[in-house]
Amino acid sequence: MARLWRNRWFETSDKELSIFQRLQDSERIGAPVKFSMEQVIELFGLACSKPEDYGRPISHWTPRELADEIMKQGIIESISVRHVGRLLEEAHLKPHQSRYWLTPPCGRRI
Repeated sequence: MARLWRNRWFETSDKELSIFQRLQDSERIGAPVKFSMEQVIELFGLACSKPEDYGRPISHWTPRELADEIMKQGIIESISVRHVGRLLEEAHLKPHQSRYWLTPPCGRRI
């Protein structure tokens, strides 16, 4: 990895670029990001709220219910149930534990 950056530094040494520009990462290949960070945060906020607040007759959120609600609100145009599950898993969020924002884990003090 260090070799990559060293070579990139030397390749741009003859150009009149700032240090910041010389250290910029190259564009990556692959699909572009589909959801903005704001949309993902909205999803997380929804997952940490009570389903009753949104007229849902359920006791806790499921990825399917979250996907339906976030599309219904127009925050995200289209999202799969599995992708909602992956996002929650990556963030270590468990919608059925909606009180964990207010209640610390047993044995820990704030």
